[in-house]
Amino acid sequence: MEKEKIRLTQFAKSAGCAAKLSPQILSEVVGKLPRFSDERLLVGVETSDDAAVYQISEDLAMIQTLDFFPPMADDAYTFGQIAAANALSDIYAMGGEPKLALNIVAYPNCLGAETLGEILAGGADKVKEAGAVLAGGHSINDEEPKYGMAVTGFVHPKKIWKNKGAMPGDVLILTKPLGTGLINTAVKAELASEAAAEKAVESMTSLNKAARDVLVQFPVHCCTDVTGFSLAGHGLEIAKASEATLEIWVNRLPVLPEALSYAAMGLVPEGTYRNKRYQKPDILFGEGVCEAEEDLIFDPQTSGGLLISVEEAYAEEILKALKQSDIRTPFAVIGKVLEKKSTYMEVKKAGGKS
Repeated sequence: MEKEKIRLTQFAKSAGCAAKLSPQILSEVVGKLPRFSDERLLVGVETSDDAAVYQISEDLAMIQTLDFFPPMADDAYTFGQIAAANALSDIYAMGGEPKLALNIVAYPNCLGAETLGEILAGGADKVKEAGAVLAGGHSINDEEPKYGMAVTGFVHPKKIWKNKGAMPGDVLILTKPLGTGLINTAVKAELASEAAAEKAVESMTSLNKAARDVLVQFPVHCCTDVTGFSLAGHGLEIAKASEATLEIWVNRLPVLPEALSYAAMGLVPEGTYRNKRYQKPDILFGEGVCEAEEDLIFDPQTSGGLLISVEEAYAEEILKALKQSDIRTPFAVIGKVLEKKSTYMEVKKAGGKS
């Protein structure tokens, strides 16, 4: 008799980055932690950046990050690829190059060695693709599988990308489509089409390396990657750190096929509602923005794209360079940076009213 295939998502309460704690809880807790003073710590927790950066020498700084989550894909190898791509992304979001990775594993002993081996193989292949080294890790027994990595990378101290620095007149460019949270929820409910699931996996397994390699050739003002706190949440981090207002055009967003349809069906991850409760007071939604589009803005992304702010004069050249690169996912100019207004973000149709 053929062995029954394990569906990893059935062991998970939440999928991927949708499993993040509420941003409100994190804000309250992190705000009470003691602050550490070190002149070589160039980026810490104060600005909600994607990783910590510590200066080693005049021309070298070390980037450190870690990321792990429960499965959003049933296939073990695919889950490993996505988790690794997601962990590596924070290094790219700081403008750096990953060099060293360590596995973080929580795994039920009852699932056996074969499935775990496939997860780790998927992660190892992504680290290899990134040109980094996998050098070990740590594991524990847990009822819910979780996998990710601690990653170390390097960047020049004067070339760090932060989520602060967006300037009025800049355009916003997003290098991957939105909707992974919605599609992952549909997959878990066994309601996603095969085509939609495949496109989501293609996006989530794609490294942000190619985008980073293009963008470092331009004077990027700030950057973050769009992950569990959604486009709204990570965009608000840029807006607040930069003391500006971001204008987002919902009809210009790159979106995964069928994601908006699943939102309209109510296949919305719990993380969307957490994000919405915390973030919506800082956002003004314009005429014609429907509920499904709102859900997309707050949708927790897994292994999402880079969101950059850059002078408009460079936009056409950047888009051309991205098109000529190895990027396999859709990208677009999705908005612009305004002088600070009464809210930190305005979401509207391009050409429409706020």
